[in-house]
Amino acid sequence: MKYDVKNLKLSGKGKLRIEWARKDMPVLQLIEQRFNKEKPLKGIRVACCLHVTTETANLMRALKAGGATIALCASNPLSTQDDVAASLVKDYGIPTFSIKGEDTKTYYAHVNAALDTQPHITMDDGADLVSTLHKVNSRSKRQGANIFAGTEETTTGVIRLRAMEKDGKLKYPIIAVNDAHTKYLFDNRYGTGQSTVDGIIRATNKLIAGSNFVVCGYGWCGRGVAMRAKGMGAKVIVCEVDPLKALEAALDGFEVRPMSYAAVAGDVFVTVTGDINVIRKEHFLKMKDGAIVCNSGHFNVEIDIPALNRLSKKKRPIRDFVEEFTLRNNKKIFLLGEGRLINLVAAEGHPPSVMDMSFANQALSAEYIRKNYQRLLRKVYRVPEDIDKNIARLKLKSLGINIDVLTAVQRRYLSSWEMGT
Repeated sequence: MKYDVKNLKLSGKGKLRIEWARKDMPVLQLIEQRFNKEKPLKGIRVACCLHVTTETANLMRALKAGGATIALCASNPLSTQDDVAASLVKDYGIPTFSIKGEDTKTYYAHVNAALDTQPHITMDDGADLVSTLHKVNSRSKRQGANIFAGTEETTTGVIRLRAMEKDGKLKYPIIAVNDAHTKYLFDNRYGTGQSTVDGIIRATNKLIAGSNFVVCGYGWCGRGVAMRAKGMGAKVIVCEVDPLKALEAALDGFEVRPMSYAAVAGDVFVTVTGDINVIRKEHFLKMKDGAIVCNSGHFNVEIDIPALNRLSKKKRPIRDFVEEFTLRNNKKIFLLGEGRLINLVAAEGHPPSVMDMSFANQALSAEYIRKNYQRLLRKVYRVPEDIDKNIARLKLKSLGINIDVLTAVQRRYLSSWEMGT
């Protein structure tokens, strides 16, 4: 078995942490149990480019139980948990290509190693497998020879894939797992909110209470970050370009300001937009001495790090995952996690209880592709509604929550236009 991980001796710790996460993933456990009996993915090769965490490890176990042959690589150079990667190889026999802190060359070597298995299904978090397969060369042609379809985990990846579909460039169907209600309403909001604040605290040990906490972007991830920061006593300022989201933030009780204002007031800045250069040169110049800047979007482009380097006369690492930039006017700005996903760089990412639903969507979408790929077009699809609702039902059941059921009269009323007041 081919693999590339930091150290197989870390596997013991990784296995225990995988088991710890598993107990909070009851929906995925149920899917794994059914997969183990039915083998719906027998004979199917799946290439996965995901954050290599304890939760991802449990998804890999479920896919393997379903009969799939798997190859896993990281979807971000700094998000890998090396002990988990080691355990996946040693304890579960899953080829894994992932080392925390790998450089760009190694990162793409790992992406290509996963794709060299000539998968039938790609499972992405950020669309790097898809974009690599869309390169025009003999290797990508060979790698993609057997592709049925793929899945995409995150907002940033879905944006890229919809752009490819719009331009007529998308070569195979994709199911947008991110668009499932049981994914973005919980993973993006509660998962990103908690894990981002967790990452900031672990990296800096700063008190959140009383700080001016700037959240750039009020999508579901931004909502979650703002909610959690407010809950810890921060004075939250939201920056937005979308008038509807800005209005929602204002009515949710947050101060809404342009970045030019927030740059002066902020103590901590978090970007969660999916766009480029959200915090730029003119903003750095206005920031307080000691301002903390970080990102929780998928790619490290939301903070203009090259501009920060040009403005600085020196920089140095001052804590794990904290770089101190001294500007020419002697003000200091602290960048966390090289501008990459701070919730995975400095912390452990989303709690397993929310990833339970996200990865249930991944597993069931892979099964759906296996059964239906021949009638799928080269488009980006939502997760089928019956899968989404079934996951919600299973999650409620695991929490011991019962809900009401419509009566026959109520169902008729909702489907009728004739019954009024």
